Amino acid sequence: MESTATRPRLPRIVVIGGGTGLSVMLRGLKMKPLDITAIVTVADDGGSSGILREELQIPPPGDIRSVLTALADTEPLLYEMLKYRFNNGTGLAGHSLGNLILAAMTEITGDFVTGIKELSRVLAVRGRVLPAANQAIVLKAEMDDGTIVVGESSIPKAGMSIRRVFIEPERVEPLPEAVDAIREADAILIGPGSLYTSIIPNLIVPKLAEAIVASDAVKLFVCNVMTQPGETDNYSVSDHLAAIHRHIGHHLFDYVIVNNGEIPPQVQSLYAEQGAKAVHLDLEEVTRRGYKVIADKLVLFRTYLRHDAAKLSDHIYQLVENWMLRKG
Repeated sequence: MESTATRPRLPRIVVIGGGTGLSVMLRGLKMKPLDITAIVTVADDGGSSGILREELQIPPPGDIRSVLTALADTEPLLYEMLKYRFNNGTGLAGHSLGNLILAAMTEITGDFVTGIKELSRVLAVRGRVLPAANQAIVLKAEMDDGTIVVGESSIPKAGMSIRRVFIEPERVEPLPEAVDAIREADAILIGPGSLYTSIIPNLIVPKLAEAIVASDAVKLFVCNVMTQPGETDNYSVSDHLAAIHRHIGHHLFDYVIVNNGEIPPQVQSLYAEQGAKAVHLDLEEVTRRGYKVIADKLVLFRTYLRHDAAKLSDHIYQLVENWMLRKG
């Protein structure tokens, strides 16, 4: 029998983001032989997360809960239970059961990060889930006309172009385990997700971006399929990359993974009603800026357009495996 000493270690991949896009992708990645660490935004202030953040003085649990359930090795019924959102009940309506459980674990263990670790153990999570910081951060945006909008949930509703986003407290300390995971990573994957309210908030936590820039891991950006009203109206792929570069001041990525599959006209019409359209792949501009592009048909449509988790994770795993072989 092969000893553990001679068995090659799994590639270490750090995935950074928040929201639904990240969770969808992680459902595919957890099926691959990878050592996954997910670093998740703590800027959310809307809905159930916002209420629990305000009333219990804890970091917002919503995005963390979504990622935990995506990586969990659980029965389908338990998965549905964690996602369940109460429709009735004074004080209960609008809360998801998973958010309440995570809030309870925080109070039982006395610490948000410890609560996540214990819940990860209970749910048999494949990998580690870490908040970008062990405290809630307030996200603010400066709009093109100089107006400052406060709060992650308010920014897309402002109806103006975003010049930049920034956080408060400005010098928030990142979670040390998150910085260590980035330093030890073979691959760093950022996106998909809301550009200004899920992705960039992680990258402007001091020391996190510095650790990413300093890392010799292969760095991948998964671009959104559709623009997001109030955040990325009319954005192309290069516009997404330019926004990150503007905030970080560095060329972060080796590869950009994008959808080039056709979106059916009826689906485009549904999204157009909400002010969204397909993100345009301006391939020449993206490659001119020094990014390698992996383009494929990466979308599925059910109720919403989502990334095809299986196909996306195949591309990611192949890139990481090739990188590891080249590194030796």
